[in-house]
Amino acid sequence: MAPAALTAALLGGGLLLAAWRWLRAAARPGAGAGASMRGKTVIITGANSGLGRAAATELLRMQARVIMGCRDRARAERAAREIRAELGEREAAEGGGELVVRELDLASLRSVRAFCHRVLQEEPRLDVLINNAGIFQCPYMKTEDGFEMQFGVNHLGHFLLTNLLLGLLKNSAPSRIVVVSSKLYKYGEINFEDLNSEISYNKSFCYSRSKLANILFARELARRLEGTGVTVNSLHPGIVRTNLGRHVNIPLLAKPLFNLVSWAFFKTPLEGAQTSIYLASSPDVEGVSGKYFGDCKEEELLPKAMDDLVARKLWDISEVMVGLLK
Repeated sequence: MAPAALTAALLGGGLLLAAWRWLRAAARPGAGAGASMRGKTVIITGANSGLGRAAATELLRMQARVIMGCRDRARAERAAREIRAELGEREAAEGGGELVVRELDLASLRSVRAFCHRVLQEEPRLDVLINNAGIFQCPYMKTEDGFEMQFGVNHLGHFLLTNLLLGLLKNSAPSRIVVVSSKLYKYGEINFEDLNSEISYNKSFCYSRSKLANILFARELARRLEGTGVTVNSLHPGIVRTNLGRHVNIPLLAKPLFNLVSWAFFKTPLEGAQTSIYLASSPDVEGVSGKYFGDCKEEELLPKAMDDLVARKLWDISEVMVGLLK
C-alpha cells in the first residue's frame, strides 16, 4: 500500500500545483491589454530568450517596431523566426509590427558603440529602450575591455548604450527607458575601492552589486532627464524560469526536485516580463519617472538604493570607465 499511497500523493500534489499555476496565470491580466504600440520603436537588449523574448513577442503583438539587440546573431535570428511564426506573419504585418535583429554584445564597448551608431543612422525615432540583458553569478571573468563581467555587462554596457541613445530618445519624447534590476540588489554594496573586483570576487555579491548599480543609475538618470519628456524606471521581475541561472551548479540528484519547484513556484518568462511590458506601454505610467516597480506596482526601495550621493559618484566613475569622459 505504501507505494500506491505515495504515488497517489504525488499525483494529487501535482494536480494541485497544476491547478494553482493555472489559476495564478488566469488571474493575472496582461500588462499591455488593450494598448497599442503602433508607430513606436522599441529596443530590447537580450531579446532572444527569457524575459527579453517574452517582452519582444508581446510588444510586437501590440504593433511595435521591435529591435532585438543580441550578442549571438544566429540565435537571435532563430528566435525572431519563431516569434513571427508564433504570432503569424500575417498578424504581425497587418498589425504594423516589425521585428528587427541587430548584433549587440554588452561585454564589448566597441560593439555597443557600433550598435548605437547604426541605430542613430537608421532609426528616425526611439520610443522605448528596455535594458533587459544580463549575466548571473558567473565565474570570475572579464569583458573585452577588462571589466568584471557582471558589472561590465549588467551596468557599464547598458550605461554606455543608454547615454549614446539619449539624444534620439529626447528627440522622440515622450519616450521611456526601462531598467530591469532584481530584488537581489538588497545584498549588494557599491564598493568604490574595488568596483572591478580586483581585490576579491564573490559571484553572488557581484551580481547583487550590479543590480544595485542598475537602480542607482536609473535614479540618477531620471534626475538628469527631468523636463525632457524622457522617463526612467527600474523594476524587478521576480523569480523567473529562464536560462539566466546557467552558471549555477545544482547537484544532479537535486535537479528533479529543483525542476518541480521551479515549475510550480517560479514565474514563466511571460509572467516575469509583465512589468517590463507595463512600463514600456501603459498609459498609467505616462510621465512617471525615477520609481521602482514589481508586479506592475510601485515598490519601496532600501535607503542604499536611494542614496543620491552614491548614485552621482557611480555615474561620474562610470562615465570615465566607458570612455564618455577622459
